[in-house]
Amino acid sequence: MRKKSKRAKACDIPAKVRRIVYERDNGLCILCGRTGVPNAHFISRAAGGLGIPENIFTACPECHHAYDNTAARPMLRERIKNYLKNLYDGWSEAAFYYRKGI
Repeated sequence: MRKKSKRAKACDIPAKVRRIVYERDNGLCILCGRTGVPNAHFISRAAGGLGIPENIFTACPECHHAYDNTAARPMLRERIKNYLKNLYDGWSEAAFYYRKGI
């Protein structure tokens, strides 16, 4: 088995974070209100988005797909950003990127 890099580990969503986010979001997609899964990154894994509660949100499969793969992304991004900013004092997306050596 191949060992994960520090970056991959930092971007993974640990079970503890999934539980925290699931409870925070009441198990519902924050965009449409349907049952969801706490596995969506505000800052994507590909961009180095960390697997921390402030960067993770609950989404149903349809909304997660729309956020990741459609032209609706900018509008959805603003809604998600506002949701997360209202939950965490000092929320700053700049803090959610993996930085090598930190």
